[in-house]
Amino acid sequence: DSNDDRTKGVRPLWRIHCTWNRMDRKRWCGMRWWTCCSFVLCGWTVDGAAKAYHVGEDVPIYANKVGPFHNPSETYQYYDLPFCQPIDGVVNKWEDLGEVLEGDRMTTTPYDLKFREDHDFTEICTKTLEPEEAERFREAVLEDYYFQMFYDDLPLWGFLGKVVPERKGETQTYKNYLFSHLHFELAYNRKNVIEINVSTDPLKIVDISRGSGQLVTFSYSAKWKETDVPYERRMEKYTKYSFLRKHLDIHWFSIINSCVIVLLLTGFLSTILHRTLKRDFLRYTSADPEVPDEDESGWKLIHADVFRAPQHSSLFAALIGTGSQVFAMSLCIFALALVGTFYPYNRGAMLTAFVVFFSLTAGVAGDVSASLYKKMGGTNWANNVLLTVCVFCGPLLLAFSYLNTVAIFYRSTAALPFGTIVIIVVIWALITFPLTVVGGITGKNRATELDAPCRTSKYARKIPQLPWYRGVIPQMTMAGFLPFSAIYIELYYIFASIWGHKVYTIYSIIFIVFVLLLVVTSFVTIALTYFQLAVEDWRWWWRSVLCGGSTGVFIFGYCFYFFNVKSDMTGLLQTSFFFGYMFLVSYAFFLMLGAVGFFSSLLVVKRMYRAIKCE
Repeated sequence: DSNDDRTKGVRPLWRIHCTWNRMDRKRWCGMRWWTCCSFVLCGWTVDGAAKAYHVGEDVPIYANKVGPFHNPSETYQYYDLPFCQPIDGVVNKWEDLGEVLEGDRMTTTPYDLKFREDHDFTEICTKTLEPEEAERFREAVLEDYYFQMFYDDLPLWGFLGKVVPERKGETQTYKNYLFSHLHFELAYNRKNVIEINVSTDPLKIVDISRGSGQLVTFSYSAKWKETDVPYERRMEKYTKYSFLRKHLDIHWFSIINSCVIVLLLTGFLSTILHRTLKRDFLRYTSADPEVPDEDESGWKLIHADVFRAPQHSSLFAALIGTGSQVFAMSLCIFALALVGTFYPYNRGAMLTAFVVFFSLTAGVAGDVSASLYKKMGGTNWANNVLLTVCVFCGPLLLAFSYLNTVAIFYRSTAALPFGTIVIIVVIWALITFPLTVVGGITGKNRATELDAPCRTSKYARKIPQLPWYRGVIPQMTMAGFLPFSAIYIELYYIFASIWGHKVYTIYSIIFIVFVLLLVVTSFVTIALTYFQLAVEDWRWWWRSVLCGGSTGVFIFGYCFYFFNVKSDMTGLLQTSFFFGYMFLVSYAFFLMLGAVGFFSSLLVVKRMYRAIKCE
């Protein structure tokens, strides 16, 4: 649709509405005190009160960034293009941590939009484009650049120009036109700004197809109107635009259909597994002395090896601990999302929450890792804690170093300033690392024996020759397919929100899908662990993690499909950011679901061997 709009004279742009309603504020104040303190530590300030203005009072309009419409990560500062600047100079607005992480760089503009004051025509400046300026505008129009501004915390977008095809005989050429006039339509209710919309004048365009020296007069106009929409509901129209009723119904139907199918498959699998285990229990607990021991086969024969600690136990414990941390962080994020904290265009709120909760849940990683490591007989707990710190932060540091270098080379706003990097390092050094160490000490001190129902023999039992489909790769493929099918539909909406210009606000759906993902991953991993033990293969520890986390591999594979089929993203910067950060997200899913798969399998394996007599 955007390509069709570009050939029209008048170009209506998105109408943006966002609010922090009072009910959400009350719920926020009721959150636990440590959550509130954490946001203070990271500078997350939320202004929930409606801003009241008097007639003629100045309402600043800030320019945020510009960039290609199809490359959401490739953004640049507004004045990287030769726009007219304010008479008193450009003043940068203070940004909090989350806004900087999102690439926001707010600056003042020469637009004077006072509250309830109309402007028929106001000239900003007139300039003759130099060759370099004309070329920069021309490239921006060809690459479909858009700009983003904020007016009373209401975001608005617009395109810089349009490309119009022209045919001369059999030859088709293209004209590049720069929009030189913006018309703002604003709505108010009493003393509050409710709505803003911006469009262009088809008569005020400049042909910049070739050469330089074009005389451009940048101007704007503004028209206010009264509305009865209250301040608390000024986001509703935008929400309806993002999710039309018809699309929302289809969305819910698809999710319910997917849930029913996956639950049915999981139910069939659990029923078969239950009957098989019941038959095994009856056979293994048979008190008939006529049954000779040599007839026994299956998972009972490996009772002396099934609780043998896996190889590389320190790394194993670190992966499980970090996965538990990601799981705890996810629960905290969902808690805030479900109470309405992440309303549309609450700039940087979600990224700030990720940084805060990842830091605060570091103690979970240290505690779980050290406790499990000691239960497996480990003694070098200091190295285990250091490994736990590096399991996720190490790949994150490598990916960030590369991506930030690319962004600096492109002079993109996606590049983090040195001061922000220092803040993140300080947060890691003063919060994340100490909490991991404290959690490690706590886990080491509270850890007891593994509480295995069977004693482990001194020598490991030989594993019989197994068919190819019982190998690691085939098992991971089978384990990841069913959980991935449960989230496949929702992945598109999430990707379109993160790597596009859609807004995702229905967090209840994604929470249902998240719970479904955990349940299916747990059941599938348990089933594959049982089938592995049934063929007398006792090396289930690492296998349960790999099978449980294999959904993360499927998610990363889906990234290639989305990038090549569902998006128009191009260029080194956007490609690097997309695959770099999606690798980290997929890796986080691998760790979290691997931990879920392991703990689920451990619980069932213990119950299995407690139910029989182990000699």
